[in-house]
Amino acid sequence: MIFSAGLGTRFKPWTDMHPKALALVNGKSLLQRNIEYLQQYGITDVVVNVHHFAAQIREAVQVNKGWGSRVTISDETDLVLETGGGLLKARPWLEGSEPFLTLNVDILTNLDLNRLIAFHRERDPLISFGVTNRKTSRNFLFDEKDRLCGWRNNLTGEEKIVIPKESLVQKAYSCVVVFQPEIFSLIRQQGKFSLTETYLDLAPEHAILGFDHSGDVLIDVGKPESVAVAEGFFS
Repeated sequence: MIFSAGLGTRFKPWTDMHPKALALVNGKSLLQRNIEYLQQYGITDVVVNVHHFAAQIREAVQVNKGWGSRVTISDETDLVLETGGGLLKARPWLEGSEPFLTLNVDILTNLDLNRLIAFHRERDPLISFGVTNRKTSRNFLFDEKDRLCGWRNNLTGEEKIVIPKESLVQKAYSCVVVFQPEIFSLIRQQGKFSLTETYLDLAPEHAILGFDHSGDVLIDVGKPESVAVAEGFFS
């Protein structure tokens, strides 16, 4: 699943008239780039959630025939549900017997998904997600065994520690996540909510692990000026 429903408020003025998912990096939209990224690893069944200028995304998918993938639209036109609510709404297309993967449309990375998936299968947690040691305003906190134990806002000093440990290591979230399908029966939040809430809620009872891929390219194309940075890495 590619989360594509955000309002893109940091990406104005483009998002005054377009969805951020269709912003171009070297002539290809963020959505196309992420669909093609998944194709490199044999993932061709993709759910895309839409809200902001949803019709433009629908048209782009249709005109380009999904860029070679089978794309299902999860429509959040009435209310943007954030990542957690968006995941729940897409349950009919994601739930099955195998793990599934989610990513954010405005993140471009060369993270090797085969390594992330192998880590997930070997360690057998409920959730595995990519993390790096880059600087961010908010971090997840992990113990020495890569297990999620908390969250910190570096700007406000706010912390939520759900598994107290003597020493915790902070890492930055890469927004590339592998879930076990039973996640859907465990999520306690409803409506509009962030996956961060779900992670912290479930972490004490279920293993949620960070896969450190520091050194890989990872660019948050959240602001117009970050397009030039992305274009230096993604041709």
